[in-house]
Formats: sequence, structure tokens, C-alpha cells
Amino acid sequence: MFEIYTALSHVHVASYTSHALPCLNIKHVAVKVTSKDQQSPNRKIENIIVNYLAIDASTEACSVSLVYQGKLESRFELCPQSHSIVLLPMVDEILKAANCQLSDLDGLIYGQGPGSFTGVRIGIGVAQGLAFAADLPVVGVSTLQAMAQQAFRKHQQTQVVAAIDARMSEVYTNGFTLSDDGLMGAENADAVIPPQNMAAHYQALIGASYGVGTGWDAYKEQLTLAKSNPDTPDILYPDALDMLTIGEKLFAQGKGVTAEQAQPVYVRDTVSWKKLPGKE
Repeated sequence: MFEIYTALSHVHVASYTSHALPCLNIKHVAVKVTSKDQQSPNRKIENIIVNYLAIDASTEACSVSLVYQGKLESRFELCPQSHSIVLLPMVDEILKAANCQLSDLDGLIYGQGPGSFTGVRIGIGVAQGLAFAADLPVVGVSTLQAMAQQAFRKHQQTQVVAAIDARMSEVYTNGFTLSDDGLMGAENADAVIPPQNMAAHYQALIGASYGVGTGWDAYKEQLTLAKSNPDTPDILYPDALDMLTIGEKLFAQGKGVTAEQAQPVYVRDTVSWKKLPGKE
């Protein structure tokens, strides 16, 4: 049985939830399929309990969420440059809170980026290590889509433009519209563009959409009239809680892969070495 050995004294939890999970399509019976029972990374989940762990370290925030036996445990912390210290203790804490082992799970969901190069690598590295140890399939979720999903969960917003400060006078961005399945569907592939090009990039979406992410404040002058919500967005970072919602659907669609196939989505291949104080 795999256990995570780490010092929990480093964890300072900024947000905590533990409650029944309303947003995932979970069906309950007294049967559970494990990776030992079926070797395909996309195991049949119809009419069984599905249990997933989601982790994200792709921005200044670090978050972990777990759905186990129909109950939710979630942690979120803003911890710039501390992901390597915080993430594994978070996972250990959340598994202990749910009285759950990694081997009890059906899959692992990870934030694939875009975002901080270092954070994305840390998140995927941890996801691969955990998935290898427990023989779990994995699926990646866009950080931009997760923020759009958060806007729907918190504010019932159905049209969202996400923009993360990518440094180098650019933003990671995408536009999203609510689909019939309850997920925020992407209008395009995640992209990195200069903020002044966003109006042309999105055309009808820009100005009428709810804005999320750090890019809006980082480039206020260029983006003043580009979103419907005034002032600083209240959603600045992705949360693994929303990755659970998206990842559950991706697994159901057969998009799970083996741990060695987990891939980051950097969008941009050039690292910015000029970093703002306290930011990655």
C-alpha cells in the first residue's frame, strides 16, 4: 500500500471544504473497479462509484481536491514559489481526511497548464509519481478552462474569457462558452498573445464576457473595456475543485492515459527570466 511520507508541518491551509459533491455525475453501487481489475487507462465507470484526485500547481496557487465515496475534500493555498514544499503534504492531508489510499482511486486529474513553467512541471511530476505508484490513469485539464468553470460554479457565468499573465508583455488566454453538458467549452486552442490583440482575437466574445485570471490587472491599460465585470476579477487562479468536474467528463469520454503519457501544455516554449517580485 503506497503512502506519502512528508512533513505536514509545512502546510498552511488557506481554504478548506468537506461536503457532499453536487457537481459531478457520480453513480453509487457497491462495486468498484481498480486498475488491477482492468488494465485499460479508460476503465468503464458506468454504474460504479468513481473516485478521483485532482491536483494543480500551474500558477501562484496550489490546490488539491478529492472525490471519494461521493464526498468531497478540497484544499487551496496561494503559495508562490513554494509548490514543491506544499503540494505533497496537501495530497497526504486530503487522503488522510477522507480515510483513503491512492490505490482506492480510479484516476488522477492534473492541471496541464498553461501557467508557470516551474509550477506546471512540478504538478505533472507529482501527478506522474503518484499515478505510477498506484497504477492510476491520468487526464490533464487546461488551467484556463478550470478558471472558466469556476466562474460558472460561483457566478453562473456562461461566457468567459480567461487571461493569465504570461510575462514578456503577453497573456495566456482562451474564451469559453457553456456547453449542454455543463462544461465551459473552449472557443479556440489555448494561446499566448499580446493583450492588445485580445479584441481582434475574440471579436464578439470580448467586452461581453466575464473576465477571470491575473492578466486583466497586469495589463489594465490595454484591457480596460475588454470584460463585462468591473475592477479586479475575483477569480484569479484555477482550483483543482473545478478540474474534478472537467476531468470526470474527460475520463467518461475515454480520454484517460497512462502516467508516462501525461504531458504539459506550455503554449509558449520560451521561458521568461524577468520575474516580478514574489511571482513565478
